[in-house]
Formats: sequence, C-alpha cells, structure tokens
Amino acid sequence: MIPQSTVKDLISRHSSLEKELSSGEIEKKKFAEKSKEYSDLNEIIELAKRYISFEKEKNDLEKIIEEKNNDNEFKIMAKNELEELKKKHVLDEKQLKLFLLPKDEADKKNAIIEIRAGTGGLEASLFASDLFKMYEKVCHKKKWKLELISISKSDAGGLKEVIASIKGQNIYSTLKYESGVHRVQRVPDTETQGRVHTSAATVAVLPEAEEVDVKIEEKDLRIDVFRSSGPGGQSVNTTDSAVRITHIPTGIVVSQQDEKSQIRNKEKGLKILRSRIYELERQKKEDERSKDRKSKIGTGDRSERIRTYNFPQGRITDHRINLTLHKLQEFLEGEIFDEMIEALNLQAQEEKLNSLN
Repeated sequence: MIPQSTVKDLISRHSSLEKELSSGEIEKKKFAEKSKEYSDLNEIIELAKRYISFEKEKNDLEKIIEEKNNDNEFKIMAKNELEELKKKHVLDEKQLKLFLLPKDEADKKNAIIEIRAGTGGLEASLFASDLFKMYEKVCHKKKWKLELISISKSDAGGLKEVIASIKGQNIYSTLKYESGVHRVQRVPDTETQGRVHTSAATVAVLPEAEEVDVKIEEKDLRIDVFRSSGPGGQSVNTTDSAVRITHIPTGIVVSQQDEKSQIRNKEKGLKILRSRIYELERQKKEDERSKDRKSKIGTGDRSERIRTYNFPQGRITDHRINLTLHKLQEFLEGEIFDEMIEALNLQAQEEKLNSLN
C-alpha cells in the first residue's frame, strides 16, 4: 500500500506548480526545470486522484450490494463495477509505485559506447564489427547522432575496438542494458568442416558525463604524448600527436590517437575519461544499494555473459530475462531492438518494485 499522504503530496505539488507556471513569475533558470516536473506529474495526476478516491467508491458500491431493499439486477451491476474498480486500483498502485521509484540521473544523458573484440581471434573482431553496425542502424532508425571517437581495425574488415558517442533523447536509459559480454555462435567463412565456433565481444555503455558532473583536477592527471602508430607499427604521422591520459586517483588510463592534432586527441581522451570516472562513481553507489539484491540487471555488470547470437538456428537469447527470439537477422538490422529493450525494462521495473516490497 502507498500511504495516502504520499499520493496527496503529489496532487498538491501538481496544483502548486500549475499556479506557479501560469503566474509567469518564475525565474528563467528555474522555468525549464519546473515545467519538466509539471509535465512528469501530468502523466500520473488522474491516476493519483483515482487512487485517493478508491476507498470512498469501494465503500459506496459495497453499501449498494449489502442494502436489502435494492433489487438483484442493481446489486449485480454494483458487484461488476466493484470488481473492475479493484482491478484498476491494483494497476494504478503499480504505476504509482514505478513513478515514485528513485530516478537514475544518468537515464536522460547521452552515452559513450565501447565495443571490443573478446575471445575468438579474427571471428571475434568480425562479430565486434557486426555489433557496431547493428548499433549504427538502431541510431539511424531512432534519428540519434552517432560520432566516432576512436576505431582500431583488424584484418578482414573486423574491429579490435571502437568507441563512439551517441546523442539524442534518453539515450542511456535505452542502451544501458547492452553492457556485458555478447557471445556469437556461427560457422566462420574460413571453416572448411562446417563446425560452429564460439567467440565474444564486450560492450560497455557509459553515460556521457559533462564537466559539471565530474570535476577533473589537472594535478590528478599524468599526460604522456607519443607518435601515433598504424597497422604493423607504421608511424601514422611524424609528430607526437597521440595522447595517453592517466587519472592518478582511480588509475583509469585512456589513450587517443585518431586525430592529427594533439589538442583534439586530448579533448576526446578527457571526454572518455570523464565518462569512465562518472560511471565508476555511479557503480559504487549502485553496488551499495543492491547488496541485498540477487539479480544485477541494469547495473552494468560487464563480467557476465548477457546475450548469445546463434546464427545456425537464427536465434538470439538474452540470458538475464531468459528471452529467446527467432529473429536474429531482424535484430542485427535494428528492427526488433526495442522489443528486447522493453522486455529488459519491464524486468528491471519488477525487480525494483520487489525490492521496495
């Protein structure tokens, strides 16, 4: 049960914001913030009012049912209405609980996605490339902006590593469940016996941190410059434009050499570093909150195998929610990505509700 006082506070807050916003007397810098809060409350205000009036409506219907002078047809109508009212009340309570859950500040942020080939040699790098193409297609369909930060190619068109930033609406909340080990089972082109090989790639999705989120002190940084190197150790250019940044307090190291300018490489490197530090802090808080939770869905625990892509059977399985879809090609085309994300979101919400209960 949600305390009536909690729900009444929501209704009162909505009414107060409505008066404030219509008065036109709010400071400019607070207007956007309060408009957003009002808009969020708007989504559940009718539901909140219905939740408050439930007891009175229930009592009124029960009186009709118990009243001896009422005819049977009238009582049957009241019974049916009471059943519907109770069902709606259960759903309303669930929606309100979800609304009242602590919000993840990072959900509305842009994201930095890092994909690396794991075990499996050349086949793993080809799979890393397939994953990156899939995320590119998802971005295109959702009209998100994807920008490459750094890329390291392997032989035969695969990727050893790729880092990109993705900008748009609620990016991190959509992509955060992608963090983890992605496993592929397929017959490589080089396999003459037709045997299925298993290889893997890791994906890390970090909320893109702004300077206001993470303050990095110059004294905490060690910056080394060196000459960029291409495939086979060839020198890409003759100047020391590549940058390696070490954040001394956390030990996080970022190297960047894609740009010809040392300044641009440093900017890109700091962008990745800021997001990794921000994620590290978030992870510490999340771990503290979820010590008693059995499942770690949505916490970005990258040590676990989260998904298997089985090409011979054309299926994709997400191990966290035991969901198997026999639509592998559609998934890689970005067609049914939302179907998987919605299922993961629902599971995460259920877990949060259970932890409240």
